[in-house]
Amino acid sequence: MMPRPPPEDFALKETNPHLGGGKVSGDKLTSTYDLVEQMQYLYVRAVKAKDLPGKDVTGSCDPYVEVKLGNYLGKTRFFEKKSNPEWNQVFAFSKDRLQASLLEVTVKDKDFVKDDFIGKVFFDLNEIPKRVPPDSPLAPQWYRLEDRQGNKVKGELMLAVWMGTQADEAFPEAWHSDAAFVSGADGLANIRSKVYLSPKLWYLRVNVIEAQDLQPGDKGRYPEVFVKAILGNQALRTRISQARGINPMWNEDLMFVAAEPFEEPLILSVEDRVAPNKDEVLGKCAIPLQYVDRRLDHKPVNGRWFNLEKHVIIEGEKKKETKFASRIHMRICLEGGYHVLDESTHYSSDLRPTAKQLWKSSIGVLELGILNAHGLMPMKNKDGRGTTDAYCVAKYGQKWVRTRTIIDSFAPKWNEQYTWEVFDPCTVITIGVFDNCHLHGGDKAAGAKDTKIGKVRIRLSTLETDRVYTHSYPLLVLHPNGVKKMGEIHLAVRFSCSSLLNMMHMYSHPLLPKMHYLHPLTVSQLDSLRHQATQIVSMRLGRAEPPLRKEVVEYMLDVGSHMWSMRRSKANFFRIMNVLGGLIAVGKWFDQICNWKNPIITVLIHILFIILVLYPELILPTIFLYLFLIGVWYYRWRPRHPPHMDTRLSHADSAHPDELDEEFDTFPTSRPSDIVRMRYDRLRSIAGRIQTVVGDLATQGERLQSLLSWRDPRATALFVIFCLVAAIVLYVTPFQVVALLAGFYILRHPRFRHKLPSVPLNFFRRLPARTDSML
Repeated sequence: MMPRPPPEDFALKETNPHLGGGKVSGDKLTSTYDLVEQMQYLYVRAVKAKDLPGKDVTGSCDPYVEVKLGNYLGKTRFFEKKSNPEWNQVFAFSKDRLQASLLEVTVKDKDFVKDDFIGKVFFDLNEIPKRVPPDSPLAPQWYRLEDRQGNKVKGELMLAVWMGTQADEAFPEAWHSDAAFVSGADGLANIRSKVYLSPKLWYLRVNVIEAQDLQPGDKGRYPEVFVKAILGNQALRTRISQARGINPMWNEDLMFVAAEPFEEPLILSVEDRVAPNKDEVLGKCAIPLQYVDRRLDHKPVNGRWFNLEKHVIIEGEKKKETKFASRIHMRICLEGGYHVLDESTHYSSDLRPTAKQLWKSSIGVLELGILNAHGLMPMKNKDGRGTTDAYCVAKYGQKWVRTRTIIDSFAPKWNEQYTWEVFDPCTVITIGVFDNCHLHGGDKAAGAKDTKIGKVRIRLSTLETDRVYTHSYPLLVLHPNGVKKMGEIHLAVRFSCSSLLNMMHMYSHPLLPKMHYLHPLTVSQLDSLRHQATQIVSMRLGRAEPPLRKEVVEYMLDVGSHMWSMRRSKANFFRIMNVLGGLIAVGKWFDQICNWKNPIITVLIHILFIILVLYPELILPTIFLYLFLIGVWYYRWRPRHPPHMDTRLSHADSAHPDELDEEFDTFPTSRPSDIVRMRYDRLRSIAGRIQTVVGDLATQGERLQSLLSWRDPRATALFVIFCLVAAIVLYVTPFQVVALLAGFYILRHPRFRHKLPSVPLNFFRRLPARTDSML
């Protein structure tokens, strides 16, 4: 039965936007902003003023500049008691929203009751010059201030006024007219576009070898000693040493994630388990990571002895006890040959090792144009109506970009373009859309979280080189009540390759750096280290200005995607069945051949079989020629669009509400006990069926082993005799004769077949397995 069609249009749509202001011909690179639509802005740079008259009783003034265009009003900061202030602030007014033909720039004096007027300058918008980068910035000029009647007054204002686009270097830091209602410096900082870099991450390997001359508190018992290591929020411990005594040995590796710049030392403590829930510290040492050896390969580093300091409490104060020096022997190094996994391995955007010396040269450039979004859902209520303040975040490699926030719009236009170096084509760029909940800064927004609107993933290896892909991607988010389309985002993507030969050569390289294969980390280690890496990245980016918040980073890095989900398990099962569908189809086709459903095709297969048996050297060339012809035949139906989120493949459109509620449950669970009991019983039922399948597979394997194990003496005797007879017959008979006879037997006509199972199958099913020994 075919799954029901989705209730909404979740498809990818190809578009034909007016990129680069119409300067893009075909797929050729013509300018730095050729993947976005041009947006015209009126720029006003208020540089400084001089000789301003005093307006206060004291004869001084606190000047600021007010830029007014229609209903839009922007202000600079003010300076106290300064007649020659310097602001150097830029204002940008979108040409699409210009409501007047006259620009008014006023200088005012800040006052407690009412700000005093000092003077103003007028500009006719028809007279303003245009500027297009890479032209040099327009030189500001001095303008004499006028009063309200148009008469010249004392004081001059230095201004630059021009028409430009978003490619202007003044654009990122400018005050924007569409953000006129954002209050406070924090709020303005939170709406600007920004580029972030992930911290450089290292794996820290601590090989704890042994300790000497420990001083346990209780001399009358053998100490149960272990080592605990702490780095920031990460804490690991060794097993209890088997060598009971004051010179314990471990030879155990502990792995941590460390980020540059190294802010916290590695703290090691040797502890004695004196009671089930009580440990006594025998000594501590702190090791700054700045002085730790860095290695690029698998050559062992030299071990070092570290002195352990014991802290004793005397009259409520901690003091170091240095009567006797206990020591610990360790090898500590920062591993530069690994790639620190902070993303899901399925969506990795960077696979290079930590050490820059091991990086290969780049193979190309990825360019992304974030054009606009449309049909966005209202994400919050403001003044009794729904509103959305959307911004985008894109992540590839170590570089994160954040667009500016478009205030109160369900169809925001960003038209921002970003570029990344590409080192491996088998990587993924992730673009997420979020609703900004921090526009007003201060305590009001401190506890708020930016809401996810949706995300898009694009795998670079699915893109043709030097082709501009312009598509509108659906923004799909899974909610507890089902999948929901939150809108669409319009993107332009181009992957340019600098050397086709180098890129082709990359397909022969291992996916991860060689240390992952020479000294592999365990699955549990990788899971733990990935969790620590994502926590470090989210913490460091959250400290940037403006911050890239934890909820945004975790959504982009797919934190929590490994948790149990009935929906995802079903989707993966049907993915496996889809992969096996080809083999099943071949099996059904061969069964039709054997049963002579189409006699002509069966006769042709007989002829082909005879040719291949008589000329076995044609077997492999025939197979590869057949694969080549299939590949060439499928070329005309090759995908012309990048892949996108598929609700049908994900089983998101047919998931039961209870399954979705379970997927969104916290860990540990927060649901009532009766719901948890029902889900546990359901999981037991599913696990029981899986257990049966695994047991059946084990049974078939054990039957194969029992052919020669003499567990069933009669069956083994029959098999051994059959092997001897087969060896003699095959030795005497030419191989081609045996192959022909076997092929003709398999392809025999149905009138020579029986409904009952074959003799070899009957024999195999009678062999013993170890199920009899199971409790």
